[in-house]
Amino acid sequence: MRANSGRSAVAALFLFLASGAQAVADETFARQPLNIVGDGGKVHEFSVELAVTPRQRERGLMERREMASDHGMLFAFGETRQVLMWMKNTYIPLDMLFIAKNGHIVTIKENAEPLSEAIIDSKVPVDFVLEVNGGTVKALHIKTGHQIESDLIKEMQTKGQ
Repeated sequence: MRANSGRSAVAALFLFLASGAQAVADETFARQPLNIVGDGGKVHEFSVELAVTPRQRERGLMERREMASDHGMLFAFGETRQVLMWMKNTYIPLDMLFIAKNGHIVTIKENAEPLSEAIIDSKVPVDFVLEVNGGTVKALHIKTGHQIESDLIKEMQTKGQ
């Protein structure tokens, strides 16, 4: 009887984990264009997935093995606050751009280490975080003060967030 109980428990655990993994895999993200406006008005165009719900923000780019060079993910928190991120279960290095309500980049973390559980701190209250491939900030000369333009940011600004 004990052996059967153990097998049943293992089978139940397997089914639970499999259903959870499927739910995570089924998570979908809307996509929209986003521009980073740099020095001299130079515009860098991206296509970003939107992480706006708690579940989407928790999932983020976890389990991804690659991402196109002009893609990313924009996290919207629905309020201005200090944000803490990490790279748990994230396989690609990322640059994180912490963005104020007005769309200006206020903090940058370059080349966040894949699979790390180290906390990445916005250091100041922000409303958004943009994650792009590691090395993008350096390659495109992105700096604090540069402007992020997206429909989601405009929408949140007009809502009087």
